[in-house]
Amino acid sequence: METTIFLYIHFLLLSISCFIHKSNGLNSTLENCNLFEGSWIIDESYPPYDSLSCPFLRDDFNCLKNGRPDEFYLKYRWQPTACNLPRFDGKVFLEKMKGKRLLFVGDSLGNNQWESLACLLHAAVPTSKYVFDKGGIITLKFQEYGVSLEYLKNPFLVDVSHDKDGRILTLDSITRTSIWTKTDVLIFNSYHWWNHTGTLQGWDYLEVGGKRFKDMDRMKAYKIGLTTWANWIDSNIDPTKTRVFFQGIPALHFAGVDWGEPKEKNCNGQTKPLGGSTFLGETYPGQPVIKEVLSSMNKSVILLDITLLTALRKDGHPSIYGTSGQLDCSHWCVAGVPDTWNSLLYTSLIS
Repeated sequence: METTIFLYIHFLLLSISCFIHKSNGLNSTLENCNLFEGSWIIDESYPPYDSLSCPFLRDDFNCLKNGRPDEFYLKYRWQPTACNLPRFDGKVFLEKMKGKRLLFVGDSLGNNQWESLACLLHAAVPTSKYVFDKGGIITLKFQEYGVSLEYLKNPFLVDVSHDKDGRILTLDSITRTSIWTKTDVLIFNSYHWWNHTGTLQGWDYLEVGGKRFKDMDRMKAYKIGLTTWANWIDSNIDPTKTRVFFQGIPALHFAGVDWGEPKEKNCNGQTKPLGGSTFLGETYPGQPVIKEVLSSMNKSVILLDITLLTALRKDGHPSIYGTSGQLDCSHWCVAGVPDTWNSLLYTSLIS
């Protein structure tokens, strides 16, 4: 029964339009509109905003500011196979979300989406007064509308503490959640940090059931942690007051063999997406974990299943046009691919 409820909600999002919409010869109906299956097509009206004019965009993602010479990556729009993805309308978003608080919780890919949304909204109302706070919780409030966009870094969602053994990632504990219950829309993400090793690893010990482990199967750990988060949502969130989303797994492009082009070294120098609407490269073991955990929940959580659409965008990363001094084939240029994530979010919230 729980699985049936999840599948219904998931496919309701995939078939988000509840009317027939004809545009460019495409029909959108409940039966055939899967927003997450499609391809990237050129649209000369893109990008939806000028990243150089967005005051909230950090340099890491501002590829144009950092000297990226090509601008082809800005000109692609996501086209679902059998329907049209509604174009993001910032004014409509702000009107519909008036007085509401949206919180992104997760790693820097959640911040990637937050910055895209901030730029999209600012471009729609460039003279609207706002308050921008880059403190512990990054907060942007559009005062005229009373809409607050917030980002809280929390890459594992479950607790991380420190003691004599170092950093302890406790898979079966969530305690720092007071802000979550005060929000109208929650957008979570968590995946890639679970696979880090060496100096990038975010813990020294994993703990579950009061026992500590130096390491364990990463997908086993991920499932335990994600289940702890899911149980918290089920116990503490009222779906009549708070909408909950989970960002799927954005693809990485550190090796051409991973996307079916073994002669390509990495994302650097890539200027065009992969063609077509299928991806024959690397898949992520976390995908079935996410779907299994969400299907077991009692409360509604909408999966923004962005893995395919990002897998096709080997050209969308900062690569050498970030600020870290290292090759970045995991984050995304803004403007760029994260704008589509927000179009998907917009479609679900506004429709």
